[in-house]
Amino acid sequence: MRKLLKAFIGISFIVYLFALVVILFLRARGHHWMDISLFEYMERSSNFVPFKTIHQFITAYQNNRLNTEILIENLFGNLILFCPMGLYLPFYFRKLSKTFWFLLVMLILLFIVEATQIITRRGSFDIDDFILNMIGALIGFGIWKFVQKKVHTYFRRR
Repeated sequence: MRKLLKAFIGISFIVYLFALVVILFLRARGHHWMDISLFEYMERSSNFVPFKTIHQFITAYQNNRLNTEILIENLFGNLILFCPMGLYLPFYFRKLSKTFWFLLVMLILLFIVEATQIITRRGSFDIDDFILNMIGALIGFGIWKFVQKKVHTYFRRR
C-alpha cells in the first residue's frame, strides 16, 4: 500500500511540474516584445511595488472594466499555483519540513521563476505574483504540517 501511495504521489508531482512549466513558460505570450531590448522589456513589464497589481485588478473589477474570470485567473491562480509545492517539497526533502528551510527554498525558487519569465520574455517580474505564489506555497505547507501532525498523532495512539 505504501509503495502504491508513493508511486501515486510521484506521478502526481511529475504531472504538477509539467503543468507548472506549461503555465509559467510555454503559453503563447511575449513574442511581440522581442523587438525591444531586455532592459526595455524589464522596464515596461516589471512591477516592484507590492500590492500595486493586486490593487489595479481589484479596482478594475469594481469599476466593471475587468471580468471575473480574469480576476480569478490572475489573483487566485497565482495563489493556488504554488500550493502543491508546500506539500511536495517537504514530502520529498525532509529538511524542508522545517519552516525556515522551506521559506528559504521557496524564496529562491520563486525568484528563479520570476527571473526566468522575464529573461525568456514569457512573463514579467511582478512582486505581487511573488507574494501570492509565496502565500499559496505557505498554505500548502500549512496543510502539510497539519496532515503530518494528524498522521503522527494517529500512529502514536496505535
